[in-house]
Amino acid sequence: MTASIQRPVLALAAFAAALAFAAPAMAAMVNMKATLKGSNEVPPNDSKGTGSVDVTYDTATNKLNWKGTYSGLSGPATAAHFHVGPPGKNGGIAVPIFAGSTGKSPFQGSATLSASQAAALTDGNLYVNVHTNNHKAGEIRGQVLK
Repeated sequence: MTASIQRPVLALAAFAAALAFAAPAMAAMVNMKATLKGSNEVPPNDSKGTGSVDVTYDTATNKLNWKGTYSGLSGPATAAHFHVGPPGKNGGIAVPIFAGSTGKSPFQGSATLSASQAAALTDGNLYVNVHTNNHKAGEIRGQVLK
């Protein structure tokens, strides 16, 4: 190969290699948080309970990690979930957090989100709900936001 042809071929190969290594670097870890309180429930309630959930989302693997706490509930927590739904609207369970006696505070866990769950998360349409016997539909709730 002549030098005049060799340089563009080598430059193209170097560019292609750079693109191949750059694609994984575009993935990001996104930190989010949900602040839980009774007034966020739909309909709102007068619970004195509060809580928070710190969320880390890996855009490359769709892995969701969480660590949360709660206190002041009207009774023991019976379950907690991530639900799909915008602020002010109830939605279905997307990811279980805990059920029954495993629901002690603090709590943590992880799950791999489906494409639709990941879209709900990044669009601000995923919330955390902690349930008790006194508030079976949810005692404290918080939208997961950046």
